[in-house]
Amino acid sequence: MITYIIMGISLLLDGILSNFLPYMINDLSYFYPMFTLMSIILIYPFYKKEPKKYLLTIFILGIIYDLFYTNLLIFDGLIFVLIGLVVKIIYQNMPTNFFTIILYALLGIIIYEVLTSLVFIAFQLVPINYKDIIYKISHSLILNIIYIEIMFLIIKILPKKYTSNKIN
Repeated sequence: MITYIIMGISLLLDGILSNFLPYMINDLSYFYPMFTLMSIILIYPFYKKEPKKYLLTIFILGIIYDLFYTNLLIFDGLIFVLIGLVVKIIYQNMPTNFFTIILYALLGIIIYEVLTSLVFIAFQLVPINYKDIIYKISHSLILNIIYIEIMFLIIKILPKKYTSNKIN
């Protein structure tokens, strides 16, 4: 249940903040929200014993994200699954703490932005170059790292009865 709350809050905050913050290249604030992407990193510990359910959940979350924000049907679902696989591998090989969660966020943002940009370049949807990619990644880190750290802290202090699996 807590995972659906995390995903819902993330989707809602993405929508609210994207309406108030500029998001065009060269008009991008330092507070570019990617909270839905951060939520797929946060919810993995709740699905450690059910990896297929985790991948299905984030695929559906990606499709919902597509419908609300990007209009690239199934694209974000596939990207979210790819990021979910990377998150799964990292969670299995590294301890989870306040510092490694920043690494997870950084990797998630980089993978998402690079793959999205590659698709934009391949299908000539938007003219973009490597400077634009680096600019967008660097300008999305501050807010998303703050968000993931706050949510990580909240999840860690929740009583066991609200979370089926506590984050280590």
